[in-house]
Amino acid sequence: MDRSTLERLNAVRRDRKAAILVTDLASGAERLVAEESAMSDPLALELSARFRSGRSGLLAEPGQGEVFLTVHLPPPRLVMIGAVHISQALAPMARIAGFDITIIDPRTAFATEERFPDARPLAEWPQDALETAPLDGFTALAALTHDPKIDDMPLAAALAAGCFYVGALGSRKTHAKRVDRLRGMGVSEEDVARIRAPIGLAIGAQSPAEIAVSILAETISALRQRGTAA
Repeated sequence: MDRSTLERLNAVRRDRKAAILVTDLASGAERLVAEESAMSDPLALELSARFRSGRSGLLAEPGQGEVFLTVHLPPPRLVMIGAVHISQALAPMARIAGFDITIIDPRTAFATEERFPDARPLAEWPQDALETAPLDGFTALAALTHDPKIDDMPLAAALAAGCFYVGALGSRKTHAKRVDRLRGMGVSEEDVARIRAPIGLAIGAQSPAEIAVSILAETISALRQRGTAA
């Protein structure tokens, strides 16, 4: 890899963006394709699928030889707003599935290392915690407190940042009130419609652990369908 390509790749990694290194196996020629410019590449459809799957591999095009596609994706993050019982079940499962975990809750009685021995929850208000760890397109956010003072700000921030998944706990009646508040904060109708509420796949979940399973399944589905119609 030449120095220029390496510097561009390092910049992509530093910015938590996605790119694919396309290497012609016959000539050794390389090109780095950033996700935001992939649709103008001759391999657009294949690259789009690889950005979703994250799988590197060989591609043989009839009459065009073989290329190797090396996919570089940032590790997905899951930010949980609320150190609640659902978060206690969701955190270890999400970590096993490959997500970096952040748990934020200003309520010091909830955000304790005793309740989350492997997660180190942040006992801070979301606006403070997210200032040092900004949301991005490879982050999922789950708002789980039922408290508008805690949930609303990070929900609006997640929509503005283009998080690939934004979900919120609560009934349809609760969500309708939430939507009114977010509209009052200037959130667009298009962005409001992106919120998954009630959060999680409809699997009839009842217990906190079952709800955590439904949230994680919906989050993984959203990750693997990035850039496609819902």
